[in-house]
Amino acid sequence: MTEFANYQSPFSWRYGSPEMRTIWSEENKRLLWRRLWVALAEAQTEWGLVNRAQVDDLKAHQTDVDVPRSLAIEEKNHHDLMAEIKVYAGQCPLGGGIIHLGATSMDIKDNAEALQIAQSLDLILDKLKQLLVKLAEKTDLYAALPVMAFTHLQPAEPTTLGYRLANFAQDLLEDYDSLVRVRAGLKGKGFKGAVGNAASYVMLYGGLEGQRRFEDLISRSLKLPFFELTTQTYSRKQDYAVLSTLAGLAATASKFAFDLRLLQSEVIGEVGEPFAAQQVGSSAMPFKRNPIESEKIDSLARAVSVAPLTAWNNYANSLLERTLDDSANRRTLFPETFLAVDEILSTLTEILTNLRVNEAIIQRNLHTFAPFAASERVLMAAVKAGADRQEMHELLRTLSMAAWQEVQAGSPNPLIELIQQEAGITRWISAAELTQLFAVEGYTGIAESRAHEMAAKIKQLF
Repeated sequence: MTEFANYQSPFSWRYGSPEMRTIWSEENKRLLWRRLWVALAEAQTEWGLVNRAQVDDLKAHQTDVDVPRSLAIEEKNHHDLMAEIKVYAGQCPLGGGIIHLGATSMDIKDNAEALQIAQSLDLILDKLKQLLVKLAEKTDLYAALPVMAFTHLQPAEPTTLGYRLANFAQDLLEDYDSLVRVRAGLKGKGFKGAVGNAASYVMLYGGLEGQRRFEDLISRSLKLPFFELTTQTYSRKQDYAVLSTLAGLAATASKFAFDLRLLQSEVIGEVGEPFAAQQVGSSAMPFKRNPIESEKIDSLARAVSVAPLTAWNNYANSLLERTLDDSANRRTLFPETFLAVDEILSTLTEILTNLRVNEAIIQRNLHTFAPFAASERVLMAAVKAGADRQEMHELLRTLSMAAWQEVQAGSPNPLIELIQQEAGITRWISAAELTQLFAVEGYTGIAESRAHEMAAKIKQLF
């Protein structure tokens, strides 16, 4: 249970899933340390440095993590890994004496953290799949529903809601592919000692080939590839690559959430996040329906966006074979970034599952603004019939500005009537053709078909 008498990170209970919190828990970290010590000991049996009874003893107590005991020892020796070794060794009467033979701290810590990153990426990829599947469903559902599109935050031309969602899906697929590549390329430090030259292992395993065979045994046991060359740590450039990819995913989510906040505002009011029956929007204004989930996404995404900067500094400013000035910030850098992205994906999936779409308001906005977009169609049709483009553009601009004044005064949009009554236009285009040109459904171009294609692509992939 969370202890609320002391400071707790919001990620300890408010943001992120239990599964992601488990991955970055103190207990899981120490379980991974012990897994590495067992793998190390098992490999060492090949050279007779450790016997099977010692390995079996280590395995028998591999899950007996005692965090309070380890922390109590750490208060005295100021070394978390050595404290864990002392506790583990005390539990293993046969194998305790050979734990960590030939290794340095980062041989354990860096590989364990690479495994935590791998576990986290697997969870994120699974959640991203679920989000994409839900997004494909909504894209198909609204592929043909016309809505006003906006440029410069001004009504522009009709598109479809499904096409807008398909654009989001396209970016998310790019993020998915990037995460798959990062996951496939993830590597651990391996076992190369204090400065990365593996001198202790070369001595223990009888030369260069012995060290290579030893490291390969552990790599296959852990299902974790190792860097060929390291310093005391694996290259922190890998951290930068992982966090930059997560930041890219957060950027996609942030744009969608920001757009949704705008569309949910009562000025537009077409689409919104779910709002529970008992949900309170404001302590002062009972009528409010604030987009708090979308705002949460944007807030968390900002935090994710700066994680690569910290990773950049950890890499660029780590001097020679290693300095310790990355250690403190890395204790929160990965856990909190992954938990933030985890929360973002869960929230997006919930929003899309229960997305509110107000088709009445969509139709109202189309009725008000779509006629302006149709002026482009009228221009092209008139020029095709033989009209002078520049003269026709000026005529339509003048009529459009007059119509805008009426709309801004609160009156219905008169543009259709103004155009139908303008002899300079009707000499080129018949009344029946004008009616057809002002039909919204006929002017969404590729939107419907491409939305269905994107939905089909996602369904085929997942």
